Amino acid sequence: MKNLLFLKESHSMHPYLKRQLTFSVVCVGACLLVGYLSSIATDAGMGSWYAQLNKPRFTPPNWIFGPVWGLLYICMGISVALVWAKGFHHIWVKTAMYHFIFQLLFNALWSLTFFGLHALFASLLVIITLLFLIGFTIKWFRVVDKRAALLLAPYMAWVAFATFLNFRIWMLN
Repeated sequence: MKNLLFLKESHSMHPYLKRQLTFSVVCVGACLLVGYLSSIATDAGMGSWYAQLNKPRFTPPNWIFGPVWGLLYICMGISVALVWAKGFHHIWVKTAMYHFIFQLLFNALWSLTFFGLHALFASLLVIITLLFLIGFTIKWFRVVDKRAALLLAPYMAWVAFATFLNFRIWMLN
């Protein structure tokens, strides 16, 4: 009988892991939803307007953006879930979460500004702000969970590249 109880206990998930998995599913889902909503503006503007823009030679092909952003949103979701799992009652967690939400709003705002409004200079200002907000988010995530901060590094690198790309497109047009 003891062996059966041990077997049953060994197959149950630890409460912390269960909570972490739940937070991960919620956070990844929320990030992917923001990405999906942003893609609506992107798809609408990706037609003839974007095709007619003068772009630098280092502009990636259009097909690469979807997979890259999908992966980045998944990393962002896992990252914020690691922070959230530390307990929202803690002031550092709250501060980190507020920074994350704020930068996520600017992430979506960039797509609306660039592809929706076709406002190249305004979108440049938005993405520069986004870059700084990601930096602050990484700073606060590092305080709470270093792994969470590391998961945002590819996002920071991609947005830095996108900032330069946005700048060059603005200069060329």
